[in-house]
Amino acid sequence: MSCNPSFGGIGKGHLVREVDALDGLCGRVCDRSGVHYKVLNRCKGPAVWGLRAQIDRRRYKENVRKEILNTPLLTVHEASVEDLLLTEPEPDHPGKCQVTGVVLGDGSTVHAGSVILTTGTFLRGMVLIGLEMHPAGRLGDQPAIGLAQTLEKLGFAVGRLKTGTPPRLAKDTIDFSGLEERAADNPPVPFSFLSEAVWIKPEDQLSCYLTRTTLKAQQIIHDNLHLNNHVRETTRGPRYCPSLESKVLRFPNREHQVWLEPEGLESNVIYPQGMSMTLPPELQEQVIKSIPGLEKAKMLQPGYGVQYDFLDPRQLTASLESRLVQRLFFAGQINGTTGYEEAAAQGVIAGINACLRVHGKPPFIVSRTEGYVGVLIDDLTTLGTSEPYRMFTSRVEFRMSLRPDNADARLTHRGFEEAGCVSQQRYEQAVKMRAALEDGIATLKSLQFSISKWSQLIPEVPISSSRRSPVSAFDILQYPEANMEVLARAVPEPLGKLAQWRELAERLKIEAAYEWCVVSQQHEIEEVRRDEALRLPEDLDYFAIDASLSAEVREKLDSNRPQTIGAVSRIPGITPAAIVNLLRFVKTNHQKTEKLKTLPQTGKYLPGKMYLEKATSQRQVSAEFSEEEPESAFVKTPL
Repeated sequence: MSCNPSFGGIGKGHLVREVDALDGLCGRVCDRSGVHYKVLNRCKGPAVWGLRAQIDRRRYKENVRKEILNTPLLTVHEASVEDLLLTEPEPDHPGKCQVTGVVLGDGSTVHAGSVILTTGTFLRGMVLIGLEMHPAGRLGDQPAIGLAQTLEKLGFAVGRLKTGTPPRLAKDTIDFSGLEERAADNPPVPFSFLSEAVWIKPEDQLSCYLTRTTLKAQQIIHDNLHLNNHVRETTRGPRYCPSLESKVLRFPNREHQVWLEPEGLESNVIYPQGMSMTLPPELQEQVIKSIPGLEKAKMLQPGYGVQYDFLDPRQLTASLESRLVQRLFFAGQINGTTGYEEAAAQGVIAGINACLRVHGKPPFIVSRTEGYVGVLIDDLTTLGTSEPYRMFTSRVEFRMSLRPDNADARLTHRGFEEAGCVSQQRYEQAVKMRAALEDGIATLKSLQFSISKWSQLIPEVPISSSRRSPVSAFDILQYPEANMEVLARAVPEPLGKLAQWRELAERLKIEAAYEWCVVSQQHEIEEVRRDEALRLPEDLDYFAIDASLSAEVREKLDSNRPQTIGAVSRIPGITPAAIVNLLRFVKTNHQKTEKLKTLPQTGKYLPGKMYLEKATSQRQVSAEFSEEEPESAFVKTPL
């Protein structure tokens, strides 16, 4: 954990849950390493709750290392990667060459059927403090220079981003007495579906504290901007986690929040969230001492900025495989994202697909309708990014369906059956929960009484008299005042058993609350899935196809290389008319292809054969079209 010792948050907590549903590590390791668990956004519905935890940095590192080193059939080799081993490309896949392994810093090689690059901030990384700059991926670690040069020579479009980290403070030099204390949740909510509870007792959790910057801090920053290269650089930094200097410049004359977060149970280090700085160390100390509670605080390590290379993620497919180099996958900050959770989500998908690629199996794709990780990857590979990308609930169209509570129902079964990445234990637990939910919902819907009867049974729930009778227990559960415990007291048989299983009771309540939203969204979800099923050839020549498209649209399509009609609709500047015309071309050529397959192969000239070879790729359009559905059913405006 190079920066903040925390996991989760709004939008990010969904990603951790989805990584866990695919049997990724970070969720269950967080449940064994956290010191402060909190569900954010509680004032809103469960669909947008953000699970978050402060993590004991040392404990997390030890637990992850133990998990990795004890993983069967996994060999761990610690070394720097300086170059790639390349060979001729496979004829049936796009790409100018194929990766076959890596070259290490000592000149030795490691051969592989697939390679995943997760370079973080190390790709030509440069650390900045004040006016000083020196090559590093993070303070004290060397950058990856050779690998960056190799990727550039291969023709990858390379950009430059920046991020920063705050100074670290000594806990025993901070006066917490006048600060706002924020206690952890009791009971704490685990990240992992496999965890019944977290490792720490609720009363042993550590608190976080809130303080704020002052006008004096603002003045120190303003007076010394000439001593700060990082802020003056044109490289784009994180919009949603900006440096203190950026906040002061963009929002002057304001108090800015600073969260004082513990780095561990036995650690004396405090991480001041919201105070990322790159001023010279002596000026950072002046800013720190101008903040309430920190007047006597000792700075253990100065804050610093990092600038690094990233690759345009539009050069990747939805499986996170490169279009330029076959079998080469990318995940994390190299794709322009920021945050552990975004990196973990990409890492799981890239890892699954790298394995499937070796075995010659179809890629494992999570669509926008199936998960936050699908939205994340689709945004990156379709739209690209010009600043560090952060996941938010607002980026997701179907938030009511893609909730933290049902990530296992959405992804675990697919992970087990299609990717083979889910353990038997997790799969059986997910199957058990799915069956229990279905039975529970059926039981609740079958239990029906009149409104007057329900009012007698549960007077504390204000049931609307305008509802039609009879009313089911599932309908009653939709009221905020109702839960499974209330219903079980009113109707012990058969609801008592459902209320005893706490997790099931909570999920039944959420299912009831969102039923009407999920049902109303289902039609939209099916439309999007239908669009995503209309696949475009990887090497389609948009400048040659016989479709009514403007030169501007052809250029956008050629640079973005969308894989589906759904992805086309999300490219900025692509008009609804252009989508219709491209859709017509795809459908017409699919029908021609199907007709050609039914004709005898005599070797003679077949109408349309030369045109098809010129305008489409050798890999034919693999979309299924329903003859019963009118063409207008496929027409969509951009999301």
